[in-house]
Amino acid sequence: MQDWHLYIIRCHDGSLYTGVTVDVERRFREHQAQGRKCAKYLKGKAPLALVFQSCIGEKRKAYQLEWNIKRLSRPKKEALLQGKIALSALIKQK
Repeated sequence: MQDWHLYIIRCHDGSLYTGVTVDVERRFREHQAQGRKCAKYLKGKAPLALVFQSCIGEKRKAYQLEWNIKRLSRPKKEALLQGKIALSALIKQK
């Protein structure tokens, strides 16, 4: 069983993209390449910077965190990146 990771990418326009994968480095390279495996949201938004990653473990928990983070306001996402909000606090949100 592979561990799942959550990651956040900052685009050149300052927007943030959140995703999950079992291999952050591979997935980030796919996004940077802007090829067919790149997320639609990231197309044309290079250069990209990987600004956050965390090993979550279970797939279900990783997807739940991704969903919760995508629903956060921009200031709360920035607080997460600065360590002012803990991931554990986000997993409990419904």
